[in-house]
Amino acid sequence: MSSPTSPTPRPGPPTALVTGASGGIGEEIARHLAARGANLVLVARREEQLRALADELTSQRGIQAHPLALDLTRDGAGAWLEGELASRGLTVDLLVNNAGFGGYGEFHTQDPGEIARMVQVNVAILTDLSRRFLPGMVERRRGRLLNVASTAAFQPGPLMAVYYASKAYVLSLSEALGEELRGTGVSVTALCPGPVETGFQDAARLGQSRLLQGPARATMLSAREVARQGVEAMLAGQAVVVPGRLNQLQVLGPRLLPRGVMTRIIKGVQARRK
Repeated sequence: MSSPTSPTPRPGPPTALVTGASGGIGEEIARHLAARGANLVLVARREEQLRALADELTSQRGIQAHPLALDLTRDGAGAWLEGELASRGLTVDLLVNNAGFGGYGEFHTQDPGEIARMVQVNVAILTDLSRRFLPGMVERRRGRLLNVASTAAFQPGPLMAVYYASKAYVLSLSEALGEELRGTGVSVTALCPGPVETGFQDAARLGQSRLLQGPARATMLSAREVARQGVEAMLAGQAVVVPGRLNQLQVLGPRLLPRGVMTRIIKGVQARRK
C-alpha cells in the first residue's frame, strides 16, 4: 500500500522591497501592498518617516515591515542593501523601484552634483537593484518588478532634460526586460504617471514653470490613485500603465507629431512663468 503524498507547501506572503517609501507614490504603493498582505522592506533616506510607516502598517495590517534608512546616492548602496536583506533572511518577491527626483532649469546652468545624483537615483541604482534581485525571481519562477517612470519618458523635455532622459531609460529598460523574461514567471511593469499631488514639484523647483498652472493642476491625480493603478498593473503582469485619461492622450503626441515639433511644444509648456 503506497503512502500518501505530502502536499506541496504553499509559499508564504510575498516580500516587497519599495524604494522611496517615505512619502508620495512610494508610501502609497507600500500601503496598497500591505493591504494585500505583502511583507515590506521600506527604503528611503528619512528614517523617522520610514519607522512611523512601518509601525503603522505592522499594527494595522498584521504584516512584517522592515524600515531601512539608506541614501541611494552613496557608493555601494545596492550591495549594502542586498547584503542587509541576506543577513535578515529576506527574499525579494516584488521589487518596486520608485525612488527618483527631478530638477528644473537649462542643462548648462544646472548644478553638476545635482545632475550626477539624479542619474544615480533615477538610472544607476534602479538598474543595479534590478540586476541584483531579478536572478532570484527567475530561479524561483515567480516575481514582479515595478519601475516608476513618467509620461516624461515618451518625449524629450527641454528645461528638465536629464529627468526626461532618465525616465525614457526606465521605460525602455522595463519594456526590454519584460520581453526577455517572457515565460519565466517574472514580469516587469513601467508605471508612467503625469504630474501627481506629491512633494516632487517643490523638490524639482517646478513652481517656476507654467507646467502645473491652470487646467494641468486641476487634472492631477492623487498619489494613492496612481499607486493603486501601478500595483494592480504590476500584479497583473501589465507591461506599461499610464494613469489618467488625459495623460494617456498626452503620450500619443510623440506618435502623431514630428519629434522636433513635440520638443518645442514641451519647452513652451515648461517655460518659466512671466
